[in-house]
Amino acid sequence: MDDDDRPRPKGDAASLLAKEDLSPYSIDELNERIGLLEAEIARVESHRLKSAAHLDAAAALFGKPKT
Repeated sequence: MDDDDRPRPKGDAASLLAKEDLSPYSIDELNERIGLLEAEIARVESHRLKSAAHLDAAAALFGKPKT
């Protein structure tokens, strides 16, 4: 079975991270975490922009669906 066929788990990683207690982390660990989160934001933003461009290209080719 492909992973795409499986139901998506409820919640997401960002929701789980938001609930995590940050008090055990050192300043350096928090700075590293911020860097990782900023890189993930950039990755998601890039994917969002690619998806929007794909939708725009499809709309230009096939015409916008009437709502």
